[in-house]
Amino acid sequence: MTTPSYIFLAGASRGVGREIAQCLTSQQFKVKALLRTDATRHELETMGIAVVLGDAMNVEDVERAMLGDEPIDAVITTIGGLAKDSTRADYIGNKNLIDVAVKAKVKKFILVTSIGSGNSVVALSPQILEALQPVLIDKEKAEQHLIGSGLNYTIIRPGGLQSESATGNGVLTEDPRIAGMIHRADVAQLVCRCLNSDAANNKILSAVDANMLFGQPQFEKFNVD
Repeated sequence: MTTPSYIFLAGASRGVGREIAQCLTSQQFKVKALLRTDATRHELETMGIAVVLGDAMNVEDVERAMLGDEPIDAVITTIGGLAKDSTRADYIGNKNLIDVAVKAKVKKFILVTSIGSGNSVVALSPQILEALQPVLIDKEKAEQHLIGSGLNYTIIRPGGLQSESATGNGVLTEDPRIAGMIHRADVAQLVCRCLNSDAANNKILSAVDANMLFGQPQFEKFNVD
């Protein structure tokens, strides 16, 4: 009998990562989550998620979590920090996850970053870019490390995040000029759809709510199905 494989999730304690955890478990995926602290452990375990304590900034912790007996099919990471933080996981933490995922021979790696990273810098105003610059630089470094890793990847760059319930209006686009808002629950739904989408392989996609765009730009939606 083969051991069932897992989706490995980093960032499940809050925000988009928590919404992804709920989306995955609702679809009966087996999920293993890396948590820095015990704070949300009980909640995640109640959802049926296998929890491993460890810090993504420590590569040994990541290896212990990801290179165990249970095979990892895919990795999803939403980890990051704020511009004011002295230490952020946006690059180093995600780099560790990418490097260990290569060792684990995972089939897919989904990295959630932000509009404003990489070539989507053109989507944001100079004022917003100045405020977010340290974070966006780290996010772009993580994106480039993933692209160069040889892994099958999808990079998803959400717009401004809100915490309300999903609207169902979340869309993806390869157009780096698009900016807008999106609910975290809608980002999670898009991530889960990309997980099983060959069309999303090796793509960089911006995620916005079709009804919450900045301006009224015309753009081509990306179909993940």
